[in-house]
Amino acid sequence: MKPDKLARMANDIAHNLAALGDAAPAAIAEHLRHFWTPRMRKELLQLIQAGGASLEPTVVEAARAL
Repeated sequence: MKPDKLARMANDIAHNLAALGDAAPAAIAEHLRHFWTPRMRKELLQLIQAGGASLEPTVVEAARAL
């Protein structure tokens, strides 16, 4: 998947769960585990390792739990 599309999808999840406040990163990680394929999660981690500048901070925090 193209990195920009992956980032947009992850950021959309973060925006939808932002109302959870401090619980948002855990909820994002849970969503990614349940609804994203292992390949998508791997590509997200690679995007973060490459700098992940286009990602919301809560997405980066959630990825630590994957």
